[in-house]
Amino acid sequence: MNTLVALMEAARPRQWVKNGIVFAGLIFGQEARQAGAVLFALAAFAIFCALSSSVYLVNDLFDVERDRRHPLKRNRPIASGRVPRTLAAGAAVALAAVGMAASVFLGKPFSALAAAYLCLHLLYSAWFEALVILDVFAVAGGFVIRAVAGAVAVNVTVSPWLLICTLLLSLFLALSKRRHELVLMSDQAGEHRASLSHYSPYLLDQMISVVTASTVVCYCLYTLWPETVEKFGTHNLVYTVPFVIFGIYRYLYLVHRAERGGEPDRVLLTDVPMLADVALWLASVLLFIYL
Repeated sequence: MNTLVALMEAARPRQWVKNGIVFAGLIFGQEARQAGAVLFALAAFAIFCALSSSVYLVNDLFDVERDRRHPLKRNRPIASGRVPRTLAAGAAVALAAVGMAASVFLGKPFSALAAAYLCLHLLYSAWFEALVILDVFAVAGGFVIRAVAGAVAVNVTVSPWLLICTLLLSLFLALSKRRHELVLMSDQAGEHRASLSHYSPYLLDQMISVVTASTVVCYCLYTLWPETVEKFGTHNLVYTVPFVIFGIYRYLYLVHRAERGGEPDRVLLTDVPMLADVALWLASVLLFIYL
């Protein structure tokens, strides 16, 4: 029983919150009133929960020796020895198989995106993780694939704004995590992750500044874009911009002052101001789009 509990922990169910990006197509595609579309979106979410857990297990298997030298990651179930590697590998294969089998029911395009997600993260664990800059783009690519898959699942047109905003926001989170790891590990950072030896706090701060500004500007442009106004029949979506700015500022505060940039899922689930901000943003988006 203890081993099964540890295996569930290794699957990182807390990080399933990241798969919430699949609902973007449902909400912004104005399909949230359709029961069938909601069910398809929930199915897509469940499938990517299985696939992402498989990915986390594979990544931990690749990184097990490096994780044992990390002050926090050494307590992970696989690195600490609470979950045997053979069991973790078997669970990863099973979760991937279940996720891919279920994806067939959402159509071939969705299945192709699910397979692309698995392949990208396998390449990340085996190769991209060690390559400077490409490592964060690989992580961001996983978010973009999930966003596109969510739109495909409910049969709505994939907006280029969805791709751009998802890419920029995920780069912001990935770069913030790299900064946290670099500061936490200091001189030993390169031993834990090869790409960290090529970064510096100053370089990462510059990159974060670029994507932060770009994210805000792109979201502002999206809310005011003529096609957006015509689609939703309102200019009011621009009033959701302050929530986006506050959320980014709050996360930057947690990264620089509270040293919590290493676990964005935990921040989203436990930081009360961040939770309130996301809830208010979502409520205002639903209000302006649907009412």
